[in-house]
Amino acid sequence: MSDNRTPAADSPFRPDPGARDEAPQFVLPLVVRIERAAPPARTDALETAARAVLVMLADERSVGEGEWARAMRDWQDARIRKVVRRARGAEWRRAEALPGITVTGKSAEVRVFPPVPLDGWPKDLARLQVSGTDLDDPDPVPPAEPGVPTLWLNPALDMSAGKAMAQAGHGAQLAWWELSDEDRAAWQAAGFPLAVRTAAPAAWPALTAGGLPTVRDAGFTEIAPGSCTVVADHPALR
Repeated sequence: MSDNRTPAADSPFRPDPGARDEAPQFVLPLVVRIERAAPPARTDALETAARAVLVMLADERSVGEGEWARAMRDWQDARIRKVVRRARGAEWRRAEALPGITVTGKSAEVRVFPPVPLDGWPKDLARLQVSGTDLDDPDPVPPAEPGVPTLWLNPALDMSAGKAMAQAGHGAQLAWWELSDEDRAAWQAAGFPLAVRTAAPAAWPALTAGGLPTVRDAGFTEIAPGSCTVVADHPALR
């Protein structure tokens, strides 16, 4: 992933290989609970995943001398990867037993874990499936409320729910990095309200050209490298 600003030579968002690609690679695991009888709504799952990333970034264990701080630094010093897997029943209960944070939406539950080496996933997470995260919205999705930070999805891309969850998480993280300490604290105190919506095709060019944080996918899965997937529209960044 990358943003639309001119990246530094060692930025995790530079489009071409650099020093960060040569560093040990880490990934932020997210697990979404998908029970056969009651799967979450797609938009709620995307929003819950984005909030889960923010909760992890803001958690006291992730900063300073916190127990997850080293893993978070190692992850953010390399390419910023996120992988979403699904779990149900006993799989979910085993995932809940591992160190992490569960974030609950209206119908979705997403557990986020401290970053792990790309090839060093805990056994109970490694066995979970990445595929099968195709979700639907059973009811019409209302427009985002005015003033609520909104993560706009590229209307031209067809992404699975799992892929879109990871991209929404990237967008939320870019917005977090761009905010001032004061604006971060205010967003956290409010419980990280946000919306994830698909942009209107006619509005997309202006969104990508407006100087807001923009995610460009690295192309590891599903879509072409460099594809613009999400624009993070936080009122404090306008």
